[in-house]
Amino acid sequence: MFRTPLNLFRFLAVAEAISWTLLIAALIIRATTDLAIAVTVGGAIHGFVFLSYGATAVLVAMNQRWGVWPTVVAVVSAVIPYATIPTELWLHRTGRLAGAWRLTPTDDPRDAAWHDRLMRWFLNRAWLLALLIALAVVALYAALLVVGPPGGRH
Repeated sequence: MFRTPLNLFRFLAVAEAISWTLLIAALIIRATTDLAIAVTVGGAIHGFVFLSYGATAVLVAMNQRWGVWPTVVAVVSAVIPYATIPTELWLHRTGRLAGAWRLTPTDDPRDAAWHDRLMRWFLNRAWLLALLIALAVVALYAALLVVGPPGGRH
């Protein structure tokens, strides 16, 4: 399913936009019916997808060797409702999502860097990489739950 960086990034960009819809709908439900649980559920889903998108953006940026600007745009786009979709379109149109996962070293001198070797090692063990990213997202998500929602409880 996620055989290319484009496929994975596009999936999470769309999921992030859908999660914004759930959160906005939950906010409307809470405002019109005083059903606070709607925001708890919608916010939880959105928060998890938000963190997953951020992790995916960083992984794809590393694989595709983006500079700072496209990486920051990709990550920050999750903060603005629905901005991940035009961001994905821009990254795709400019060729930043083209190509495959970098599973083997090339003649590029950057492939000798420790982080490139480590990334290739993990990309060749995709199940382990997915598990570690999922665990990191869950740990960060749990830590944020302990801290509490943005703006405190209303």
